[in-house]
Amino acid sequence: MKPSTLLASIALAGSLSVQALAQSDEPVEIPFEGGTFTINETEDLDKILTYDGKELARNYVAYFERTVDLNGTKVAIFDVGDGGNACGPATVLAWKTEAGIQSTIVGADECGTPPAAATSDALYFVPYLRPGSKAPVRSWSPQDGLKVAGELSFTPQPGTTWADIAPDKITYPADFFANAELYAAAAALLGDQLEQVALGLSVSGEPEKTASGVLFASGCVPHACGSADAFIGVDAAGKKLYFAQAGDTPEPKTWPALAEWPGEVKDAMTKALVSQ
Repeated sequence: MKPSTLLASIALAGSLSVQALAQSDEPVEIPFEGGTFTINETEDLDKILTYDGKELARNYVAYFERTVDLNGTKVAIFDVGDGGNACGPATVLAWKTEAGIQSTIVGADECGTPPAAATSDALYFVPYLRPGSKAPVRSWSPQDGLKVAGELSFTPQPGTTWADIAPDKITYPADFFANAELYAAAAALLGDQLEQVALGLSVSGEPEKTASGVLFASGCVPHACGSADAFIGVDAAGKKLYFAQAGDTPEPKTWPALAEWPGEVKDAMTKALVSQ
C-alpha cells in the first residue's frame, strides 16, 4: 500500500472510531489483570479513563485500542485526545505491578502519536514522514520507559529514475517524491522549503496532464486549506520540475522563477492558486 493511501486509511479508521465513541454515553469496561478499566462520560461530555476507580486520563475522546504482552508484562493501550481532526490522540499505556496499576502518556504535547508497533519486549512509535522531513523513532517498555531508538528520514525508492514516472501509478502528489531522481531534483530546487511545499500538497486528488504531457497537481495543508496551497508540475520527459506555493503575498512563490515556466504549466498553476 502506498504511504499516502496507508495514512489516509489510518486517519479514516481513527476518525470513525473516535466519532463512534464520542457519540456514546454508555460506560465501556475492559477487564485487565484482575481489575477493570472503565471509560465513563461526564456531564461535560469528557471521557474519564479509570482502573478500579483510579483516574488515569481524561479528555473529550478516550477509547481502548488493544492489549499487548511485552516480555511477560501485559500492557493496555488507549487513545485519548481532544477529538476533531486537527491532531491525533495521545497514547495512554497502562500496566500492573506489585504496587498496583501504573500508567504513562505518550504524545500529550505533540499533536498525538503514531500508532504503536509491538515487538516481543517493547513498543515502537514510528512517525509518518513527509518529503524533506526527519523525526525520532521512540521505544517504550515497562522497564526502561520512553527512549529515543533512532532517527528516521524520508527516503525515496532507491534506483528509481525519471523514466519510471507513470501517470497511472500516481494517485496523490506525494507519490511523486518516492522517485529518487525526481526527489533529488526537488531537493536541489526547493532547498529547505521542500518539507513546507510537500506539506502544501498533502490534501489533493489525482494529478492532471497538460496538452504536452506535463503532469500537474495542486493541494493544501491538512485542516488549513487556503493558507499555504501548493502546486507541482512534473515534466518527466524533459526532467524538469515546477513548484509554487501561496502565502502572504498576492502572487505565489515559484521555483524556478515564473519566467522560466512553460505557458501551459503557468496557466494551470494560475488557475489552481491565483484564480480562486
